[in-house]
Amino acid sequence: MSIIEHVVLFKVKEDVAPSEADTMVERINSLASLEQLLHLTVGPLFRIRTSPPSLKFTHFFHTRFNSMDDLRSYVAHPAHVAVVKANTPLVDDAMALDWLAEVPGGTVPPPGSALRVTFFKLKEGVEDRVKDEIVGAMRGFQREFKQAIQLTCGGNFSPARAKGFSIASLEVFPGLSELEAAKELGDYHKNEKIKEHLESVMVLDYVVPSSSKAHSAS
Repeated sequence: MSIIEHVVLFKVKEDVAPSEADTMVERINSLASLEQLLHLTVGPLFRIRTSPPSLKFTHFFHTRFNSMDDLRSYVAHPAHVAVVKANTPLVDDAMALDWLAEVPGGTVPPPGSALRVTFFKLKEGVEDRVKDEIVGAMRGFQREFKQAIQLTCGGNFSPARAKGFSIASLEVFPGLSELEAAKELGDYHKNEKIKEHLESVMVLDYVVPSSSKAHSAS
């Protein structure tokens, strides 16, 4: 089925107490009841790697939507607006990417599953045709990966908060051990067809909490 992937990264301020960070996460989790969402998970990142290492984030937020209309409705929803207003004083930096994806099977990554998300920033002046070729090459690579239970990738369509990153991929694994064993995933940037066009890469690893508020709209 076709869905919209929506990923937000936060960098919590250094002077924020752990209890305040937990409250921030709970506020976001409260949005899971909104009918527009197919799925919601949020929490601290397990690991972040960037090249060059200029961006550092602490928390990961992933949701899925059936359509662009649902995403727009969610963004404008009073509950979402209130959560953003309450959490903003705790956040030092944030970025977000959205892309259209095809997801076979269920739309909810299971509690305890592990996600690897890779963001790509291309060199200035790269044509849309080349971006499409890169996404196509990534999809071809993904078909060879057997460890993941879900694989998506696509071009970002919300550039305002993406800090110049324009392509994203997301892989869902049964657990952290399977993610750690899949070292080749996230290494698209080493491929000759892709790396010549890349300016920087960000690789994020995240484990869905066992008490995740993820849900299905079925």
